[in-house]
Amino acid sequence: MDEKFRRQLEESGADVEATLKRFVGNDAIYQKFLGKFPNDPNYANLGANIESGNYEEAYKCAHALKGVVGNLGLTPIFENVSTLVEELRNKANADVDAARAAEEWQQVKTEYEKFIAIINENIPQ
Repeated sequence: MDEKFRRQLEESGADVEATLKRFVGNDAIYQKFLGKFPNDPNYANLGANIESGNYEEAYKCAHALKGVVGNLGLTPIFENVSTLVEELRNKANADVDAARAAEEWQQVKTEYEKFIAIINENIPQ
């Protein structure tokens, strides 16, 4: 991983150092998984389910996305999607605060788009 890419990730809040430890210090593998991240379907599925009000499915997507971004050290996305997961956890569609879920989704979306731009700039798709 070149220094510019690493700096961009860290300045955006990614925990590159801790994540590299999970990848046994192999930044080539870390970069490979970062390159696959834009193709992970959980983000798009989460958005579609939030927008359609299918919060039970949105929870599943948010929970899966939380795991992916946690493993990649993308802390700002992780923190925001964790809040959304808790809003959706164990609730029927009628029990979800739709306005709050939409607001939390927008926060996830903002952080996600920031990291996708960094990844796409540094890893050819």
